[in-house]
Amino acid sequence: MPACLYRLFTNSPTMVIMVGLPARGKTYISTKLTRYLNWIGTPTKVFNLGQYRREAVSYKNYEFFLPDNMEALHIRKQCALAALKDVHDYLSHEEGHVAVFDATNTTRERRSLILQFAKEHGYKVFFIESICNDPGIIAENIRFLYCDREKVLEDFLKRIECYEVNYQPLDDELDSHLSYIKIFDVGTRYMVNRVQDHIQSRTVYYLMNIHVTPRSIYLCRHGESELNLRGRIGGDSGLSARGKQYAYALANFIQSQGISSLKVWTSHMKRTIQTAEALGVPYEQWKALNEIDAVRSWAMNFLVVKGT
Repeated sequence: MPACLYRLFTNSPTMVIMVGLPARGKTYISTKLTRYLNWIGTPTKVFNLGQYRREAVSYKNYEFFLPDNMEALHIRKQCALAALKDVHDYLSHEEGHVAVFDATNTTRERRSLILQFAKEHGYKVFFIESICNDPGIIAENIRFLYCDREKVLEDFLKRIECYEVNYQPLDDELDSHLSYIKIFDVGTRYMVNRVQDHIQSRTVYYLMNIHVTPRSIYLCRHGESELNLRGRIGGDSGLSARGKQYAYALANFIQSQGISSLKVWTSHMKRTIQTAEALGVPYEQWKALNEIDAVRSWAMNFLVVKGT
């Protein structure tokens, strides 16, 4: 049996293909997804096409991305082929299981090239398209990348215009046979199609539960407990008088931050719950935040999550 057919009927590696215009969070998603998949035990690596392009040519301005710049188109295609070769080496010779191909891939022609490559080598393919038409989000992404340098910002916006000319999003009918997830405006809406296996389902689950926009998380200890006064650790006692003072001081601090969409998580321990109750907002209890070993660790009490 040919190697490609063998892979199709066994544990085939997966190519995750990013799709979308610049400044849509594709690289952020690629990096976060790769960390997650590696964390759950699935060897995964990102192949960022921009890095290949920067190694191949010195970027001058947006004109490199003009649709009629034939010399640049040739260079960009060669960079894509070089990246795909490295993807093949990783998935077929280095025991990798998932390769995340981080590029715009905005044309049907480019995606067809990738699909043909995957078919030849017996790889599964899953597309992630990030679609965003909110000017505020796009501007924030560009500022995050380029720190408000005016000339660079202007050039980047013109680069986006170059891509928009030939952008062909995944089509609900023409691409109905493909496996993909579309993410609209950094998570306000999703569209999922033909999820095939465990890796793809875990990918969808993760992408529907991450936030592309910045969030703040505060990690905090509970207040002093009654058992602390006796020099004991562990147990499930309530707060001491000083512990309650601490809880009220914490509440004043959190209120001073003006956090919108505040969420509070606590463990199941009385001391953490009483500390959280002083905030005067709803909270969730998570068993996962309970202390594991009172001798070697302190109880993780609660997380205060800043919404946007």
